[in-house]
Amino acid sequence: MLNGAFIRRSSDLRLNVYLRVLVVEDEVLLSRQLAKALTEAGYAVDCAGDGERADSLAHSEQYNAVVLDLGLPKIDGLTLLRRWREAGIFVPVLILTARDSWHEKVQGIDGGADDYVAKPFRIEEVLARIRALIRRDRGLASAELRCGALTLDARTARVSVGDAPIKLTSHEFRVLSYLMHHGGRVVSRSELTEHIYAQDFDRDSNTVEVFIARIRRKLGVSFIETVRGLGYRMRDSSAEGTT
Repeated sequence: MLNGAFIRRSSDLRLNVYLRVLVVEDEVLLSRQLAKALTEAGYAVDCAGDGERADSLAHSEQYNAVVLDLGLPKIDGLTLLRRWREAGIFVPVLILTARDSWHEKVQGIDGGADDYVAKPFRIEEVLARIRALIRRDRGLASAELRCGALTLDARTARVSVGDAPIKLTSHEFRVLSYLMHHGGRVVSRSELTEHIYAQDFDRDSNTVEVFIARIRRKLGVSFIETVRGLGYRMRDSSAEGTT
């Protein structure tokens, strides 16, 4: 249970397209529960138990979202948030507040937070709010991404080409979803590596080539273009040759 709400097993939680999340929470049990639920939902998750560790990670790693408790040791959450915004770190931040602390909610939003969840909360609400935050950050109105006949639905973790469903592993899904979220832009192998693995994972950029090859075998070779010496880019082959 998480603050009175049952966490559903991985068979019930679907893979999420938003790849790396930092959980900043000093309550060890709550931090572990959040990390476990987010990992089962398909995220790569790093955890920090105090403000100093969180500040170090935010400056050295790239995250798609941060779940931030305000009552932290060493550096409190509000101070952290202001520092990040002043330093130009504009990662979407979901703050955790006490249910009756309306002033914390106001201070958090004024300090640069993008949304808040009051304790106790249900994990489904945290997941939904994170999805919404990063979707807005990417300028996406829908959780469904398209590239020609290729469709990726973040809510259901379903990938299809036309009417044919495509089964991907979790890492293949993460690679494809990151490329589709940055459609039209060349993404380097190192950038993909940074976003598909957690901070404490043994990262190897060579494995990205393996994932790309597997994805191409499943989808067809036309969707992912190799830009020699630079990386990979999604390509809408259906639009080629049109005016």
